Amino acid sequence: MRFLAALFGRRARLRWLHLIIGGALLMPYFLVGMVLVGMAGGGEQLFSSLPAQFVAFGLALPMAAVTGFFALVRPLSVAAARALCGVPPAVLADGPARTRQARVRTAGWYTLHLALGGIISGATLALPPFAVAVIALPFFAGLRETWLLDGPEALREPWALALAPFAGLAMLLALALAAAVAGEVLARRAPVLLGPTPEDRLAAAERRAADLAVRNRLARELHDSVGHALSAVTLQAGAARRVLDRDPEFVREALTAIEETTRRTVGELDSVLGLLRQDGEPDEEGTAHGPGLDALGGLLAHCGVPVAYEREGDAEDPGVVDPVVAREAYRIVQEGLSNALRHGGGDAASPVRLLIAVRERERERELMIVMENPLGERPAAARPGGGRGLRGIAERAVLLGGRAEAGPYDGVWRLTARLPLTTADATGTADRAEGRR
Repeated sequence: MRFLAALFGRRARLRWLHLIIGGALLMPYFLVGMVLVGMAGGGEQLFSSLPAQFVAFGLALPMAAVTGFFALVRPLSVAAARALCGVPPAVLADGPARTRQARVRTAGWYTLHLALGGIISGATLALPPFAVAVIALPFFAGLRETWLLDGPEALREPWALALAPFAGLAMLLALALAAAVAGEVLARRAPVLLGPTPEDRLAAAERRAADLAVRNRLARELHDSVGHALSAVTLQAGAARRVLDRDPEFVREALTAIEETTRRTVGELDSVLGLLRQDGEPDEEGTAHGPGLDALGGLLAHCGVPVAYEREGDAEDPGVVDPVVAREAYRIVQEGLSNALRHGGGDAASPVRLLIAVRERERERELMIVMENPLGERPAAARPGGGRGLRGIAERAVLLGGRAEAGPYDGVWRLTARLPLTTADATGTADRAEGRR
């Protein structure tokens, strides 16, 4: 039963169909080959001459190989192999063949497919009618008189006629076996000839890296925006609950701050969701989504802790600081405030000093962010399950070609970040850092 399933099962039938499609694709090349044979003096009985047909078949294969070098042949061949050959999709390449190696492999597959398909489809057209006629010989006298009139005398013997049905069945079985073997050959060669080349694997790895970068960026945006809002709202709500009966004015101010914080966070969350809708790409003007340094006023006014904000230079001027850098700087300040809130242990009176300046360093201008708050019993980076915020700050700075560091310094917790003013400077800084490595 397994043998019959291998010859006539669903997978075998699909592979047989795949081979017949290959034979159909070979026909234009074969006809051109026949024309060339006729032009070379093949004679009037060209289509009935078996040698002429073999020569035309040999001429058709090189022409098919040339066609296989076209880039779009690979996706078409891959689609057919996946659907009909029973080849696991993961082992086949996606997209057109761009490199020389991929095109050579595709041409080899295309030629093999058409060669085997031409043989099997030709046998499929010619052999079954002949085999059926052989099977019917013992039962139809007219057929015997027509077929065996000029044949060998031995074929008219009773024992030969008795074996004729078995011979016909053997022909059909041999055809099915040949189709199954040819289909198995194609299925085994498909991963080699249609599989990804090293260049395809590199391109796929680059696409995965780009997707991962977008996911990491969205994760940082959500962490910084929503995490800061929850920390601020929790602190303000806790402080309001403690003085609810004796200081209504403070409670009113805390509720106002909670309202402003949540409203601002909803707007920021909508910007982050906009990145998801646009696959993390910039907008039409190429600017970044999200608040920039010009939005620091609202953030500092309702962050839950008093902030002494100092500004040097024209850091909030959109013409000086690139919008992408301004957005990342805003997120760095936001995460620093979240750390200050958590570090303060719910004490809204913990003072925070923030300095944002544009300064000259190594003949290049950069944006410097310095945030300080008093040390508590346990730094924010050491809290259980924490540390992602500071790591996100470092990632933001490095991606821009800058650097960031945080830790105890002279009795305070200090966060320092240095960023290039523009994304062009960021590219140059990153390239120089790569060169130093």
